[in-house]
Amino acid sequence: MRRRDLRRPRVSEPEPEALFSHALRLDGVSHGFFTRNGGVSGGVYASLNGGVGSRDATEAVGENRRRMARALGVEASHLLVPYQIHSADALIAIAPFSERPRCDGLATATPGVALGVTGADCGMVLFADPRARVIGAAHAGWRGALDGVLEATLTAMERLGADRSAIIAALGPAIGRKSYEVGPEFYERFVAAAESHADFFEPSPKEPRFLFDLPGFIGMRLRGAGVGMFEDLARDTYAEPEHFFSYRRSVHKGEPDYGRHVSAIALV
Repeated sequence: MRRRDLRRPRVSEPEPEALFSHALRLDGVSHGFFTRNGGVSGGVYASLNGGVGSRDATEAVGENRRRMARALGVEASHLLVPYQIHSADALIAIAPFSERPRCDGLATATPGVALGVTGADCGMVLFADPRARVIGAAHAGWRGALDGVLEATLTAMERLGADRSAIIAALGPAIGRKSYEVGPEFYERFVAAAESHADFFEPSPKEPRFLFDLPGFIGMRLRGAGVGMFEDLARDTYAEPEHFFSYRRSVHKGEPDYGRHVSAIALV
């Protein structure tokens, strides 16, 4: 009598869920704005937490990042994510890091390298000049966007031969205007930098507070910097808990910590 094979069939691991920019669907370029779904983390980190700065298990974050790297078509060690400090600093990356640089923007022209940034309400922007084959990534919270991280990333790309007028920039999921309430001192800081920044604020029902349009502000800065094309995926991290982590939502719910998304782009 023939013995029956009782071994379980191999189950393929789920692909990490990602959103994509239509403008960045380019030959020789892969990218993804990864959501919170398709990983191995649990609890408040469920499930695709890419934040090494979170209190999630190191092994879980490492596995999640390995899955993201595979989806991008690069080795896990070649998914480069800096130590983000809400700065206006951008650096050129040419090889895997021996130590993560402290900055908020990266640029490269090296095939097989993916540039990533993390966020959980902040703007995550991916860049590509398809003719020069130069890519970039920037973490743009309100402070970095105001201080110039987007422009610094464009400058780093130009140092590698990119033409600013040919650069495509795409903004992934970020906190939306209706979800981003700020105090009067926040408003005053922006308007002190330029009176036109008042256009990105509207009064909140909770006077004297305001609602701030971070995606709109990022788009204005990039268009003003001369990029050839800008796309906003227009997804609100705070308003979609089934898809996205949100620092602000975690604070409002009294949670002990929160997961981080990874958005990344690679030359392949």
